[in-house]
Amino acid sequence: MIYLDYAATQPMRPSALEAYLSVAAHAGNPASVHRAGQQMRERLEEGRALVAAALGASPLELLVNGGGTEGDNQVLLGLAAARGHAGHIVTSQLEHSALLAPARWLETQGVQVSFLPPGPGGIVTPQALRDAMRPDTFLVSIHHANNEVGVVQDVAALAQVAHAGGALFHTDAVQSPGVLPVDLHGWGVDFASFSAHKWGGPLGVGFLYLRRGLELPPMLLGGGQEKGLRAGTQNAPGVYAAGVALREAVAEQPEAHAHLRMLNDRMTALLALPNTGVSANHTPEGSPKVASFTAHGADGEALLMNLDMSGVAASAGSACSAGTMQPSHVLTALGLSDHDARASIRFSFGAATTTTEVEQAAATFLQAAENSRP
Repeated sequence: MIYLDYAATQPMRPSALEAYLSVAAHAGNPASVHRAGQQMRERLEEGRALVAAALGASPLELLVNGGGTEGDNQVLLGLAAARGHAGHIVTSQLEHSALLAPARWLETQGVQVSFLPPGPGGIVTPQALRDAMRPDTFLVSIHHANNEVGVVQDVAALAQVAHAGGALFHTDAVQSPGVLPVDLHGWGVDFASFSAHKWGGPLGVGFLYLRRGLELPPMLLGGGQEKGLRAGTQNAPGVYAAGVALREAVAEQPEAHAHLRMLNDRMTALLALPNTGVSANHTPEGSPKVASFTAHGADGEALLMNLDMSGVAASAGSACSAGTMQPSHVLTALGLSDHDARASIRFSFGAATTTTEVEQAAATFLQAAENSRP
């Protein structure tokens, strides 16, 4: 199998797996006061410190959780609840469903939400955000790197606009670490969401950055872990493994970026054809991790199935729900028709991906596209 779905998840790095096992082999609850518990606590905090250092933050600003979805939900739902579900939120049409779903739910509770359309190249400009701000805007949430097409937003500039308008700023930066430089203090954001499995850490481990001095209502109530913001026994082996993996990923980031860019450019050159166009604007400023292509005139569900049966693991540019292919909201926001959005495939690359695999996958895509047309 040629695995080209790294934006969905990637395997644990060997160093992270070794780190996980070294901690998980021992008993101990990080909340316990005996020696075994405190030793586990040390590994937990060591992992948190490694992640914080790699992201340009303080360990005191990182809340351990289950992943990016939980972080996105806690920021949106928590801040809105604290305001009695009144006021205004600004986000974009390109956000992950982990952000859009709670935003739409908040609309049913009385919160007003503006979903900004992307400008040329998928960019949300500071001026577009400035125009959308209102006196009652309390939160702006714009992702850093898009998970479907790789568009990278200038979150530092957008955060400045939000703050000038009296709002807090959150970014879903799940797709960024290990691929793009991340500097939370330099960006000036108030909140940021992360998932460890995107950088070679374990599944089910995430982090929410809260700028020092800010507060959120708790997501889970119970024993008071994570400063009372997220009760439950912390996954010390997972957090330690996440830290080890991220330290390694950040050290390798410049070389990884160059490798991914080469793979992205190669696939784009092979698939930028009349019948198989590029779904989005692939620019050097974007994330090289992902590339999206459209098989014009093809049946999207058949296209994905043909790819899978031919040994290529990729993702549709749309989500399959209850057996019905839904067009990707990201691609339609970028101007694709529903049919083209359904017939789009996202390939995403990792450090282990080779040029040969990309070339074989491109050839397979062209054949799958031909077989999927009426």
